[in-house]
Amino acid sequence: MVTPFKSNEDLDLDAFRSNIDYYVENKVHGLVVGGSTGEFATLHPDEHRALIKTAVDQVNGRVPLLAGTAYCSTRYTVEMSKFAQDTGADGLLIVPPFYNKPRDEEIYQHYNAISNAVNIPIMVYNNPFTSKVDMKPELIERLSKLQNITHVKESSGDITRLWKIRQLTNDKLVIFAGADNLAFESFAMGAKGWICVAANVLPRECSELYELAVLKKDLEGASKLYNKLLPIGNLLEDSGLFAALSKAGLDMLGEHGGKPRRPMMPPGPSELEQLRSILKTFGKVSK
Repeated sequence: MVTPFKSNEDLDLDAFRSNIDYYVENKVHGLVVGGSTGEFATLHPDEHRALIKTAVDQVNGRVPLLAGTAYCSTRYTVEMSKFAQDTGADGLLIVPPFYNKPRDEEIYQHYNAISNAVNIPIMVYNNPFTSKVDMKPELIERLSKLQNITHVKESSGDITRLWKIRQLTNDKLVIFAGADNLAFESFAMGAKGWICVAANVLPRECSELYELAVLKKDLEGASKLYNKLLPIGNLLEDSGLFAALSKAGLDMLGEHGGKPRRPMMPPGPSELEQLRSILKTFGKVSK
């Protein structure tokens, strides 16, 4: 989920609640608060806690809710993870510490400390594009032996990683696709879920792709829908403007997007025109 801000960059929790209802009404199978597209790295800890608390309250058990709780510090990641658990989140999504480029042993001890501190499922998140830390399948396999590490979101862009992780862990971990333009390929390689940026704008269509590919095993139908969704997936992945474009798309749909928090800026005219053109193909905007 994106994090809506007011014009003065304060949290807009009313807009956030409205977006949650929009997602749930459009048949998403779960939600993530405080992830990369939610601009978690720009949030004050008090804001972070307010988002998690608001999300738990507004979702009200209608779908599973994952809380992103990542910080560069193990101490603060543990603290926010315990808060999310105590508040009622169903699980945690945690990217490894960034900026300092930790070594594998440091990453392992980081997740070990978190696993020992909570009793809800943890999805480790490999996103080297953003975090600049690449957790290779061998490290993922080691992490899978920790008690509460049950899922992995694989966003390296290397589709062969899914096969390697499945082989190394003997399918112990539930793999979620993390790239919007590799979803179908990831499902074909054994991914059981998809954390999808485009679902901020096209929640029903992205949910349908998952249902066709994973639940119904209708690869022909899934492939047809995927080809229609690929333009927005490619636009997001190629530009890297995940939060900004998602927010612009929500605004185009009459939902609550707004601007990203500085230093990030709204998309330019070219990206906005591409986005509007894509939404027209789904009958979402008329002009």
